[in-house]
Formats: sequence, C-alpha cells, structure tokens
Amino acid sequence: MDLTIAGILALDGLTNGAIYALLALATVLVFAVTRVIFIPQGEFVAFGALTLALLQSGKVPGTVWFLLVLTAAVAVGDVVDGLRHRRGAARIARRVARTVAYPVAVSLFALWAAPQGWPLLAQAALTMALVTPFGTLIYRLAYESLADASVLVLLIVSVGVHFALVGLGLFFFGAEGFRNPSFWDTRLSLGGLTVAGQTLIIFAATLALIVMLWLFFERSLHGKALRATAVNRLGARLMGISSTGAGRLSFTMAAFIGALSGLLIGPTTTVFYDSGFLIGLKGFVAAVFAGLSSYPLALVGALGVGLLESFGAFWASAFKEVIVFAAVLPVLLWRSLRDPHGEEQ
Repeated sequence: MDLTIAGILALDGLTNGAIYALLALATVLVFAVTRVIFIPQGEFVAFGALTLALLQSGKVPGTVWFLLVLTAAVAVGDVVDGLRHRRGAARIARRVARTVAYPVAVSLFALWAAPQGWPLLAQAALTMALVTPFGTLIYRLAYESLADASVLVLLIVSVGVHFALVGLGLFFFGAEGFRNPSFWDTRLSLGGLTVAGQTLIIFAATLALIVMLWLFFERSLHGKALRATAVNRLGARLMGISSTGAGRLSFTMAAFIGALSGLLIGPTTTVFYDSGFLIGLKGFVAAVFAGLSSYPLALVGALGVGLLESFGAFWASAFKEVIVFAAVLPVLLWRSLRDPHGEEQ
C-alpha cells in the first residue's frame, strides 16, 4: 500500500464515517432521552433514499401509504385511549385531528407533487417532510405506553419494531434497489486525490447538522428540556418538563437525521428496503464507542468505524463487516470493567 491508496481509503472511510456519525448522534440522542436502544434507526435511512428514488421516477412513493397507515393506527389508539379514560367526544376529536393533520396534509401534497417532475432539491425536501413524521408515530405506537419499562423490555420492543418496519418496507417499496443521482456531479483534484462533489456535500451536511444540534441544545428551550430529561427524567418531570413530549421530539429528530442520511448515502450506493439495518448498525457501533452518552465521542467513534471499514475492506474484503463489529467487543469489555453499573444498566 502506498500513500495514494492510503489517501483514497482514508477519504472513503471518512465519507462513510460522516454518515455513521449522523446515525450515532441520533442513537445517542434517543437513548439519552428515552432509554431506548433504537435498532430501527437505519430504516429511516432506507426510507429516505427509496422515497427520493421513487419521486425521481415520477411515481408516488410507498412512503405516502405507509405514513397514512401508521397515522390511522395512532389515531385509533387515540380514540381507544380517550374512551378508556372517559374523555369527551370533542376532546377525543381534537386529539385525533392533531394526530392526522400533518401526515394527511403532506401525503396529499406528495400525491399531487410526485408526477410533477420537480428539481432534485425540491424532491429531497419533500422526502424529508414525508419521512420525519415516522419518528413521532413510531414512538407513540410502540414506545410511549412503555416509557417507564426497563431497558431490556425497550430493547426487545426495538427488535420487534425493526422486523415490522423491514417487512412493511418490503410491502410498500418492493424488493428492487435504487441509486439516486448525486447532488453535485463535479470532481475536484486535491493533490493525488480526486474528491467527488457528493463527498463534499456529505461533509458539509454533517458539519452543518452537528453545529445546528449544538445550537439547539445550547440555545433553545426545547433543547434544554431534552438535556434535562436526559440527565434526570424524574427531576425534569418535577420541573414541569413533559417526558412524553421529550420522547416524541427525540424520535422526530432521529427520523429527520435518518432521512437526511438516506439522501446523502443514496448517490454512493444502491439502497434496498433492508439496507438500512447494516448502515444503522454501524452507527450503533459508533454510539457504543461513546458509551451511548457522549456526542463528541460518538463522532470520533463513527469516523473510526468508517476508517476501520475502509482499510479492512482493502486488506480482507470478505471480512470487513466482521472486523467492524468485532472491534466493539474490546470496547464493551473495557467499559464493563471501568464503569460501575447496576443490574438495570
């Protein structure tokens, strides 16, 4: 291996690591606020990439029908909960209206806009608008009633949600894979390296999102509420912060980050309905490096995972996944020996 090959592998590893960093940040965010190890984070990646691909072909994406089905399920849950607690019909109707308003509106808009042949950036924005509500709906449907359950129970639920989303993804998107067009087709020469425009887009989007997350947590009231909930759920409740609202917001942000990751990774690889699991799992490995608690360490871990994957593929391509996932074992052992932990952890 010479320096040119090493540079190419490093650039490829850092590019993939930037995507894994977004997923690792979302995983840490969700776990810190809700104690949910959200295994299906990668499904948002696949949904984002597939939705944009279908919009590019002028078809109505299966995301629209998938979103409406989830919305209907949550609305039925609202009605059942209202009847169980003997709330008035007007109150139940208002709650159902709040649940269905945005998903139905964006779905109807997508039905009209899909055949219009809009520019790529407009279709990307529509994709984000369609996939982001999945976070809130999945949280309300699967996790909200179990908010105080143990981490193990929440993990088991996450496994079930993952399999459900993969199966529904096959039903709504089909088995065909898609590769999206690049957001920037140019190529730049930096020394002996050729850098694609899409690579620069990935780095810029990752950096911008990290800065926005920092500003959100440091400067906004909602961000400070999420931080308080992450530090002490009971204390946050006593201070008037809704843990339910914090959970919904964290899942919405995770869906947004996942959809954005799907848009960024779509031009670099062919995405299938089940491709998100492996991508999301590598983001989870990066989050484990951070102990599911530190955003800066999650970023460092993600870049390390990307580099390890890239160089591992060069030396032993058949074992690159094994190398990446095996690397987490010494980290888990080190954290187990170093950190005091109770039975719940």
